[in-house]
Amino acid sequence: MTNAQILAACRSNWEYRGIDDASVREMLDELAAHLEDAQTAGRSGQDVVGQDVRSFAAAWARARAPFPRRVARTVSMTCFAVGCVLILAYLLRWTSELAVTPAYLAFWSSLCVATVVWELRRGSLGMRARCAVAVAIALPVAILTGLLAGDEVLFALPLWAALALLVPGLPYAAADARARRNSHTADDTSASPAR
Repeated sequence: MTNAQILAACRSNWEYRGIDDASVREMLDELAAHLEDAQTAGRSGQDVVGQDVRSFAAAWARARAPFPRRVARTVSMTCFAVGCVLILAYLLRWTSELAVTPAYLAFWSSLCVATVVWELRRGSLGMRARCAVAVAIALPVAILTGLLAGDEVLFALPLWAALALLVPGLPYAAADARARRNSHTADDTSASPAR
């Protein structure tokens, strides 16, 4: 296995395990340095990571971000995403209270549960995958719930509740944005020619 293949395998494993972008970048930089040092010393990448790259990556991921911390991050970021979508719904309807029906509640509950389970098992969902989960899981659940329970309004959700959903995910969202900005800055400086 080449060093590039080892780094790619580790990156996919860490993303699969829900490690945040900043930590993945830091871990990749550290591993790349170790691999370069080994290559300079005449050793292979297998000497650094062992025969099973996946086991190496999994052990490092468990040490770096234990399961409870990954659960907290995933739930917080899911709340943040739901809060953003709810705020959009308030803006589109130009209201400060949102009428919640059984179908609406079933849609968002099933989408949140499916997202959290998927991200804990398979890693980060992209926007396309979120849309696929919404269409394949949440929409049928909402339609079935609407047929069985009707369209009666259960309660009105005030705007402050949607804003409160943003709070747990704000630190994670800020850290991810900062990591992306730093990685773009690092990529730009490494791509610019030396004078």
